[in-house]
Amino acid sequence: MRAVVQRVSAARVRVGENIIGQIDEGLLVYLGVEVDDGDIDLDYILDKVTNLRIFEDQDGKMNLSVRDVGGAILAVSQFTLYGDCRKGRRPSFTYAAGPEKGEDFYNQFIHRTREMGIRIETGIFRAHMHVESVNDGPVTILLDSRRDF
Repeated sequence: MRAVVQRVSAARVRVGENIIGQIDEGLLVYLGVEVDDGDIDLDYILDKVTNLRIFEDQDGKMNLSVRDVGGAILAVSQFTLYGDCRKGRRPSFTYAAGPEKGEDFYNQFIHRTREMGIRIETGIFRAHMHVESVNDGPVTILLDSRRDF
């Protein structure tokens, strides 16, 4: 499982003219699911996202998590995180999970984040979305449950 995590001061996702999800301070998280992912991969990404210490403390050091600052998460599914561009110019999505598995893992991430008491907003799975964000820092972190990077 992969995630691109951005610390934001604001983010929102639209489908057509409708704002579907919107947050102020928090994390914009793009989630991708690999065909071979299991519960251990979901656990890893969930733990990392909710506990990453990338918010500044009173001394200006990145020492606080989204939980610590009372921030929110905007989660957007993105199978293109598994686009393989090593050959040719058109990405291959062979390693991306199919829609059923992708949606299941995405929904589990959302449900488990809510269970932790963290406010989470979402996009719409498989919809064409427009995502707007104000990256704070900028801080962008790449996560991979297989630790490929």
